[in-house]
Amino acid sequence: MKTRLLLFFGLIMAQSLFAQQRTCGVHEATQAILNDPTQSAIYLENKARFEEEYQRVLSNLNRNGNVTNAANAITRIPVAVHYTTSSASLATATSGTNLSLRNCLIALAQTQINILNADYNATNADLNLWTNSQTGSSQFFPGVGIGDMDIQFEIATQNHPLGSGLAEGQPAVTFGYNFGAGQNRDANWTGYFNIVVRSLSGGILGFSPLGPPLNGFGVTIDNNYFSSGTGCSGTGSGSVIPTAPFNRGRTLTHEFGHFFNLDHTFDGCDGANCASSGDSVCDTPQTDTETYECPAADATFSTCTGEQVLTMNYMDYVDDACMYMFTTGQATRMTAWLNTVRSQIRPNALSDNSFVKNNFKIYPNPNKGTFTIEFKELLTDYSVEVFDITGRVVFENNYNENADLSQNVVLQNTTRGVYFVNVKTGNTIVTNKIIVE
Repeated sequence: MKTRLLLFFGLIMAQSLFAQQRTCGVHEATQAILNDPTQSAIYLENKARFEEEYQRVLSNLNRNGNVTNAANAITRIPVAVHYTTSSASLATATSGTNLSLRNCLIALAQTQINILNADYNATNADLNLWTNSQTGSSQFFPGVGIGDMDIQFEIATQNHPLGSGLAEGQPAVTFGYNFGAGQNRDANWTGYFNIVVRSLSGGILGFSPLGPPLNGFGVTIDNNYFSSGTGCSGTGSGSVIPTAPFNRGRTLTHEFGHFFNLDHTFDGCDGANCASSGDSVCDTPQTDTETYECPAADATFSTCTGEQVLTMNYMDYVDDACMYMFTTGQATRMTAWLNTVRSQIRPNALSDNSFVKNNFKIYPNPNKGTFTIEFKELLTDYSVEVFDITGRVVFENNYNENADLSQNVVLQNTTRGVYFVNVKTGNTIVTNKIIVE
């Protein structure tokens, strides 16, 4: 009997450990495209154009030593978030529990967008685990630089697709919408970076095709691993509760890496040209074995090359707390994909934020937790939201019938670090980074 009990508890422990390991379905999602003759032709044509653009970007990089996106400016990315297992009644809720849940889910989506913007622009606070001059992990990887994409993810706010049920000015967040009839593509949402939040089976945290065209494809995330914070409690599968150790929003960072045509860093090491084998990125040390949990930065070595593995990279399988960087080579590859699909991005889904962006400043920055927002021209109605790197809101206030060109903001009980300030007016949201010393 004792032996049986030990075997039983051993099996339970093994299942528990397996459930805590990151897995994704990128190759299955890509194969599903290739199995569809129509989508396969579009995908392969897009991939061929990407390969040409990638070589062009690499050639430019070799000449001038840096890489920028095609427009040499911040690229704004329209995002739509689809909570497919939530009740459709949330979309029209005007009061009570449904309204509270809807607002919570919209705020949770914005928290996830904030995390994406930090991770893809190398402004995440935990990047100091790489950069710290005394203890940073960069010392183990000479020649490896940090990737910065110069992009801004934004939840779309206007010109929504017909039949979406969204009014002009509402964020592109849907509830109970049957995205793609259960598939990973919905032609109604062409031109968007779609995020589909639903319950997944088989231990998969999320999945995305590898570098798809923008003709309605999306990234799918399990509702237990979307965003960060306490989450939103609804009924049954409508709940979205970020669950440790994948509760810092990095599952979507990882899956959007696939969407941007990045493969896993452990995709193999056959000794061939690093630009065309493994993950096709030369500054990510080659390995054929994924890494789990939270190993020390210098503790994991490739089974095929013997060099140290870049386990803290977003494209490995470690826990959220232990992945915190892209490399410059990965940013180069993602930029080439973005250049390839740039013309496919829906051009009118985002409001013009140029007025607000060009007409206010925040000072001092860095500061001690007290700063001023100053406008060149009067804004009568706007709101200010300040959140930390985990997406936790630390300050929020509405300024209605405002008659001042400046507002002082005092953050209470904040620690040192990077924070983000959202200034919202009408359908416009502009995000600025501040540093609290």
